[in-house]
Amino acid sequence: MARKSLIQREKKRQKLEQKYQLIRRSLKKEISKVASLSEKWEIHGKLQSPPRNSAPTRLRRRCFSTGRARANYRYFGLSGHILREMVHTCLLPGATRSSW
Repeated sequence: MARKSLIQREKKRQKLEQKYQLIRRSLKKEISKVASLSEKWEIHGKLQSPPRNSAPTRLRRRCFSTGRARANYRYFGLSGHILREMVHTCLLPGATRSSW
């Protein structure tokens, strides 16, 4: 299981990303509409003014149950070994084990 501090840090980043999402989107639209380079640089400076952790690229997808950051399946929101355990105990409907 991931440390609780890492999970809380990720939740804080998600809140910041939601808070500044509209600002970032509107500034990016402005950059695409403006023709002069100097105005683009101005808008780009404004785009860099929000906190770093509010950028969506700084978010990390984590396992829903354990908080593990690696080997996550987007469809289920679970890490690989938790997904395997849940399939073996028949907790995920529609998921089947492979046998060869």
